Amino acid sequence: MVCSLAALVSCSKQEEALTTPCGVVVDGSGSAAAAKQGFDSEAKLKDSFGEFLTSQKCGTVDFAPITRSSRSSSCRQQQVDLDPPHDAGTDQKAQRARALQDAAVAALAELKCARGQNGSDVWGALARIGEGVPHDGGAAKLLVVSDFDQSDPEFVLSHQDLTTKDKRAKVIDSLVKQRGLPGIKGMDVFPVGLGMQYSAKPSEADDFESFWVEALEGRAQAHVDTQYKR
Repeated sequence: MVCSLAALVSCSKQEEALTTPCGVVVDGSGSAAAAKQGFDSEAKLKDSFGEFLTSQKCGTVDFAPITRSSRSSSCRQQQVDLDPPHDAGTDQKAQRARALQDAAVAALAELKCARGQNGSDVWGALARIGEGVPHDGGAAKLLVVSDFDQSDPEFVLSHQDLTTKDKRAKVIDSLVKQRGLPGIKGMDVFPVGLGMQYSAKPSEADDFESFWVEALEGRAQAHVDTQYKR
């Protein structure tokens, strides 16, 4: 293809390919509301979403909701290609900007749908996003916008004793026995809002965060990174 003089720069220098498979999990539970006792998942999603996709060089993004039954939830958004096919004359920056906008719209639509299916099955959402992201590229990056307050008809985390490592291990054993392990081995999990409900109770916050790190890293063999923690 012959480049016009005005398009010479964009024709001669293509952008670096974006190849990282990414996933975004959004919490539609009551605790995620923009209320005094909530952590406002929509605000935190808007604050972290674009930064996450660009800094992690995401090539695709898949979505999963946190609802009362996340794995089987009818809330479903299609994968967004953040590095669409192009030729030498394509303005990739503009093309990618449009793709990022499409992804933001999809994320907010997933959140809106999740709010209509109240509940907080975090474990099921992790399983679902683990199944949804591509496995033929590099290690996937997962942004999880949630306070991680697992609460569904079968398992309520706030009813469990998390005060020691041994007690947390027993709770994790129980959860894994009931629900299995999410297929997120080797993936990087970036929590946003983890444990915010315990902000006035530092010791409980530490135990709660330790539970999730031990569950995700020790059992699911993922890696927890608090880079986007708000």
